[in-house]
Amino acid sequence: MAAAHPPSALLPALALLGNALVWGLSWIAFKALHQHGLHPLWSTAVVFGVALLALLAWQPASLRAFARHPQLLVLAAAAGVTNIGFNWAVTLGDVVRVTLLFYLMPVWSVGLAWWLLGERPTRAALLRLVLALAGLVLVLHRPGAPWPWPRGAADQLALLGGAGFALTNVLLRRWRATPPPARVLAMFGGGFATATGLALAGLAGGLSPLALSTHGLAWLPWVLGLTLAFLAGNLALQYGAARLPARVTALIMLAEVVFASASAVLLGAATPTRWTWAGGVLILLAALLSILPMPRGRAG
Repeated sequence: MAAAHPPSALLPALALLGNALVWGLSWIAFKALHQHGLHPLWSTAVVFGVALLALLAWQPASLRAFARHPQLLVLAAAAGVTNIGFNWAVTLGDVVRVTLLFYLMPVWSVGLAWWLLGERPTRAALLRLVLALAGLVLVLHRPGAPWPWPRGAADQLALLGGAGFALTNVLLRRWRATPPPARVLAMFGGGFATATGLALAGLAGGLSPLALSTHGLAWLPWVLGLTLAFLAGNLALQYGAARLPARVTALIMLAEVVFASASAVLLGAATPTRWTWAGGVLILLAALLSILPMPRGRAG
């Protein structure tokens, strides 16, 4: 074990675990902000807006780098959909269920990688797809219902966010030659712009009201804390991912599911059924199979 993971890998691994912890516990802050009168769209817009300003102050050259690569606008949109879907879903629904539906990466990745990267699905990839789809059916299972189907807005948003997450990862691979600061700016900028646009549209239609006047500034510490956590998590991700193999990075990042699920059950924000747990096992197994190395000549 020591030979496979030298001591120099410990700090990057801990950094990645820190990033997974930030995202795994972020639902607590988003639910608290919602209770303080801040709709998830506004929460996402404010948090990512403050983070974007901090990023531009720290790395102003990232804006010029982003302008030289207009294709990153697509990455920004995908990142925006990812964050809106997840943040809104965990505010509305059962956190364990939402997190599992969000992590249906193998379902979306097979088609997206084939379409955008020219990677034809292998038998191993199709096996992962079947496992993930079986997990999806179990998670969506409802006793007495004729067919498993998304139950409401939380399920639909989680699935949408997961698809955005898969697209974000595929685009990061496709445009990995672009400057890292430009990609980071695209992701934070996409989160801010997409959430702000939808929040303003929802405000006009009465769907995303602002009710902060009745709560004073009690929401502000949550916004500042979440912003700092996301910035620190992003730095930790960049540090760890640059020093560890991609498969190891992806494996460690699955800890987010564990952090989110454990904290939600302990704090009473989730009541997972045996069907949810069974489906979660299949979804995580599909994700693990996509990460673990395959025998030479059979990689998929």
